[in-house]
Amino acid sequence: ALTAIRPPGDPAPAQVIAGAFDDKGRRIADATLTFSPGETTATGTMAVPFELRNDFASIALDGEHQAGAVRVLDESSKRRRVGLLSQSEADQAQPLLSPLYYIRRALQPFADLVEPSSVDLADAIPQLLDQKPAMIVMADVGTIPEQVRPKLADWVDKGGTLVRFAGSRLAAAGNDDDLLPVRLRSGERALGGALSWTTPQPVTEFPKTGPFADLAPPAEVTVTRQVLAEPTPDIVERTWATLADGTPLVTGLKKGKGTLVLFHVTPEATWSNLPISGSFVEMLRRIVQLSRNQGAAVANAEAAATSLAPYRMIAADGTLVPPTPDARPLVPGAGPLPVTIENPPGLYGSETGVFAHNLLDAASTFAPLARPSLSLPVTSIQYAFDESRNLKGSLVAAALVLMVLDTLAVFWMGGLLSRRPRRAAATTAAALLIALGALVGHADLARADDAKPGDTQAIEDISKTRIAYVLTGEPGVDSISRAGLEGLTRFLIEKTALEPGDPAGVDIAKDELSFYPLIYWPIDPTAPMPSETSIARIDAYMQQGGTVLFDTRDQFANGIGANSTSPATERLRDILGNLNVPPLEPVPSDHVLTKSFFILPEFPGRFNGSPLWVEASLDASNAENRPVRVGDGVSPILITANDFAGAWAVDENGDPLLPTVPADPMQRIYALRAGVNIMMYMLTGNYKSDQVHVPVLLERLGQ
Repeated sequence: ALTAIRPPGDPAPAQVIAGAFDDKGRRIADATLTFSPGETTATGTMAVPFELRNDFASIALDGEHQAGAVRVLDESSKRRRVGLLSQSEADQAQPLLSPLYYIRRALQPFADLVEPSSVDLADAIPQLLDQKPAMIVMADVGTIPEQVRPKLADWVDKGGTLVRFAGSRLAAAGNDDDLLPVRLRSGERALGGALSWTTPQPVTEFPKTGPFADLAPPAEVTVTRQVLAEPTPDIVERTWATLADGTPLVTGLKKGKGTLVLFHVTPEATWSNLPISGSFVEMLRRIVQLSRNQGAAVANAEAAATSLAPYRMIAADGTLVPPTPDARPLVPGAGPLPVTIENPPGLYGSETGVFAHNLLDAASTFAPLARPSLSLPVTSIQYAFDESRNLKGSLVAAALVLMVLDTLAVFWMGGLLSRRPRRAAATTAAALLIALGALVGHADLARADDAKPGDTQAIEDISKTRIAYVLTGEPGVDSISRAGLEGLTRFLIEKTALEPGDPAGVDIAKDELSFYPLIYWPIDPTAPMPSETSIARIDAYMQQGGTVLFDTRDQFANGIGANSTSPATERLRDILGNLNVPPLEPVPSDHVLTKSFFILPEFPGRFNGSPLWVEASLDASNAENRPVRVGDGVSPILITANDFAGAWAVDENGDPLLPTVPADPMQRIYALRAGVNIMMYMLTGNYKSDQVHVPVLLERLGQ
């Protein structure tokens, strides 16, 4: 079911259409939600098959380009199919005594339940496995037939979650090491009664390392009978819930990619009143979530305690964009998490699993801003249109008038405007002759090699190899660009014989570009579009042997919707439309860039997945001839979307400023190596190409 909200005070009925999108941005379902007159909420449903429903990655309202109209989904929002299995026939006359009764009631709200048509385990287990469930619950199932045991064990190893409940059959059966999280003692243990020294045991605090860590222990639950686990060195690590005497109530074990769970009591209220408590529902819900999140970002309490790096953020217009430099890792907790500048709405984690952090939760409402009640008089002022005036011309004219008046005043005070014009004229002529004589007398001192303004900076720029970056005018982007090139410079000094100077920020409209072999240009769609003159200077720089590395930094910013293009890519297309761009191709596997210093199969940055585009080889269709010919000239243009500077950026202590996506420590190393290869390619392109392909060159020369 879907619920949409709107501000109060609108008496008119309204309809909105909600669309569901998969992780590729394709629209796969929609629903119409109707607001009744005066109502602030509207509900609707999307009738889709079970398999299609689990492909939902986000839901957005059509025509509402805002962050509040988009809701991203993670694994916890998806329903999973759960298989139920019991060896006893359901007693229709006494349903409360059915082994699966309380399990069904607990799981129905958040799982799709399936049951086999046969009670025979040899037939029932294959029937359940054919349904491809995420979890199977066995209520007091004793010995599992040998012919189906390998299939069930293989299903667990591949990611299935098997939950078993104790009972008389399980207590009498032998140990099942492959399909139980712990070894069991034979028989069962009775607590309380006339012939027992012990009393029914309550539940204690849940272990901090288990999936129930943030649940309060149920004070009303007591256990009168249980199956006991054999004491082993790792029994504490496998215990998810314990009784007051220290014996396990619930145990669990990771097996392969799946999980084995055992409740040491029955699923009905015969050995314990746990099944009729509210904690039973929450415990099963956590286990279902555990089965959903196999390998995901938040699979248990231990993982939940760690921070999750920003993965994709919801922008103000509702599109999914890469994380901004201000975004910080999110620490999921038990309660709702507030949306802040450091933790904006979006997805946190990595490509293997994400945590959804939305702007609005299920209980959110809209309310108008309340006007404060003050005893002082308050004046209401409406937002006005821009009524500013351009006074540049008037102010310049006034300055010119004042300058003329000041000049005349100086002449008057100097006596040049006295009543003796002849003397004034003679004085003026004499002054002009003296000035002219001074110029002629010292004309021989003027030389073509005299120092001129800017010479000192030019000498500094060419004294060392320096990497430049384009100043976009956006402080956040420019600071990351500089920090990124500083990090790459440090890495070059550590790993190579090259010792570059400090990175240089250049204004492509006026600064000299020929001093730099490589210019890094981060494409920022919010920055002003470069002028035609600036683009012409970049074109001339590329034609004269320089290389520009364009980085759109939008590998994960395609937005919601099919065939969508990020604003950064659109801006890059506008820029390249005015340049003489050669044919491009992704870096081939035999290109000199892949081996100019490090052997690299790909060129990741802060993101991974975008190819690095270079000038196409002269004979791209002939793979045998391409390696030598492609290195004869350095590509004047490189294009990526992986955010190189974001991966290279370090602070004063050399620590990374931004997390990689996905959060792989080696990805940053590979990104720095990619930067080294690019610099070596810029500086030694022909030499490296010939060096790498010496055998081919000798063969062609007939040696």
